[in-house]
Amino acid sequence: MNISLPDTLKSFVDEQVCERGEGTSSEYVRELIRRDQQRQHLRALMLDGAASGAIAPVDARYFDSLRAHVCNARK
Repeated sequence: MNISLPDTLKSFVDEQVCERGEGTSSEYVRELIRRDQQRQHLRALMLDGAASGAIAPVDARYFDSLRAHVCNARK
């Protein structure tokens, strides 16, 4: 696949490749595409969660339980 960019965007991509330590502009574009895929996946998960409705009240007890769960998982 070939992508044509105006000079201003090509310069920007070249700068980003140097600043981020990417090897090539292709690697930079692949990383942008991966991030966009991850963003879309996270958005879908959030929308699914919002549509599912609450199963328990989110209060101090809920967060205390969540903290305990995380602390126990670390052990």
